[in-house]
Amino acid sequence: MWFLLMVMWGWMGVGPQTPEDTALQLETRLRALKSLQADFQQTYHSINVSTPLQEKGRLHILKPGWMRFDYFDPEVKVFLIKDDLYQEYWPEDKQLVERTLAEEGSEGALLSLLSGTRGILDNYSVEFDLDADGKISAARLKITPRNEDEADTFIILELDDRTGLIRKAVSFDWTGNRQEFEFSGIKADIPLPESLFELEVPPDVDIIR
Repeated sequence: MWFLLMVMWGWMGVGPQTPEDTALQLETRLRALKSLQADFQQTYHSINVSTPLQEKGRLHILKPGWMRFDYFDPEVKVFLIKDDLYQEYWPEDKQLVERTLAEEGSEGALLSLLSGTRGILDNYSVEFDLDADGKISAARLKITPRNEDEADTFIILELDDRTGLIRKAVSFDWTGNRQEFEFSGIKADIPLPESLFELEVPPDVDIIR
């Protein structure tokens, strides 16, 4: 798939002075969330392809660890995460892929952050990143895995100055490719039925594990 997506959406509070302060307040807000809905635009930049791949859809999160990405444009597909199970469903191709979230590598780490199942400060070193003008910005967090096996990957979290929510999440893998998610229309703690996180597929779908 990728993916972002990231930690997701936390209230920064008033004037955090260090990257750790910002990360802690973001993590606290994430843990307090019960559910979330947002529209997203996903952009994949490959070092081998000059034109980025852009996709749009809607994200639903139900704590503690369920996520659903419904893609509408340019292709209809569904990515579903329930705890450690990761599913990709292409209706037109009649194909369902099932893996564990751990098999997704850096993309899986980002998804774990989004779902609130992976802590920031326990798993990452944090620092403020540069803004577009090359200045240190308290609204941009760069988080790097503490695990040496993942040390050549990192994630940038861009926070909205007014609301303190995650406006954009960008993950970089060891090859230099990057995955971007931009979020809008965010609604927190709205009722979401558990049935939304069940995939109903026709009996003739090819399942790949």
